[in-house]
Amino acid sequence: MIQRKTVVEAMFGALQRAATQMPPDVRAALERAAAEETDPMARQHLAVSLDNADQAARGEGLVCADTGFPLFFIRAGSRTALEGGFGALASAAEEATARATAECLLRPTMVDPITRANPGNNVGPGMPKVDLRFAGDGADLEIIAAPKGGGSEIFGTFYRMLYPADGLTGVRKFVIESIRESCYAGKVCPPAIIGIGLGGTADVCMAMAKRAAVLRPIGQRHPRPDIAALEEELYQASRRLGIGPMGSRGINAVLAVAIEVAVTHTAALPVAFNAQCLVGRRWRACIAADQSVVYSGEVA
Repeated sequence: MIQRKTVVEAMFGALQRAATQMPPDVRAALERAAAEETDPMARQHLAVSLDNADQAARGEGLVCADTGFPLFFIRAGSRTALEGGFGALASAAEEATARATAECLLRPTMVDPITRANPGNNVGPGMPKVDLRFAGDGADLEIIAAPKGGGSEIFGTFYRMLYPADGLTGVRKFVIESIRESCYAGKVCPPAIIGIGLGGTADVCMAMAKRAAVLRPIGQRHPRPDIAALEEELYQASRRLGIGPMGSRGINAVLAVAIEVAVTHTAALPVAFNAQCLVGRRWRACIAADQSVVYSGEVA
C-alpha cells in the first residue's frame, strides 16, 4: 500500500521540479523556434526564456515567475492501494501545494473570485485541482504536476458550440481566430502549446482541450490519421499569421497543436481551445507499490 506521506512528498517533488526545470520536449521545441526566427525581437524573447530556464535549473529562481494555477493529473491502476483511500489525494495535494507556496516555488496567486481574499497558500475551494483517472492493471500511482500560468489560462481559453453543418471549416476558423486572439499581443506568452477539444459535452470538451495543452508531449500526434492531419494543418496555418514569440513578428506563435476527440450529440459540434504558455510546466512522479519514487520531465 502506498503511504500518504509518500504521495505528499511525490506531489511536492513534482511541483518543485515543474517550477524549476523546463521539460525536455518543450526546451527542444523552443530551441528549434529560436533557430528559425529571423526577427531580432523574436530571437531575443526566446533567448531570454531559455536563459531564464538555465538559471532556474541552477537553483537561481523559477522558469517563470507566474506559477499560476496548481494542477495535478493523476493516474492509478486497478491494483493501486492508497493509505486513506483515493479520497486522501485531495488533502495530500493541498499539503504539497501549501508547502511549495511556503518555500517560494509557487506564488500565492489563488484568491476568492468575489472578495479577492488571498489565503496565502494557493489552497481553497477547487484548488489545487486533482484530476484522477484509472488505467491499466498496475499497482503504481502516476502524478503529473502542472502549475499553469495565469496568462495562458485567462487569455487562452475559448469555447463554442458549432452546428454540425459548420463542419471542419467551422472548426478551422474557430481555432485560427482563437490563436490570433490569444497570441497577437503576447497575452498567453507564446510560442504556445495549443490544446483543442472536439466533441463531448461542454465540460468534457473543455477538459479535453486542457489535457491536450498541458499533457501531450510536443511532437506526439493523435493516433487517428485524420485528426493527426488536422493537427498538422492547424499548426502550419498558425505559422502564416505573422505572429511570433511574445507577440513579436515571426512564425512561431505556436509550438504544437494537440487535439482530443469524444463522441457527441448528433445535433452538436462542440469545440474548445486552451493554450499553454511557452515554458510548458509539467513534471511527473511515479510511485511504485514499494514506495519508491521516480521523477521525469517526460510524459507518455
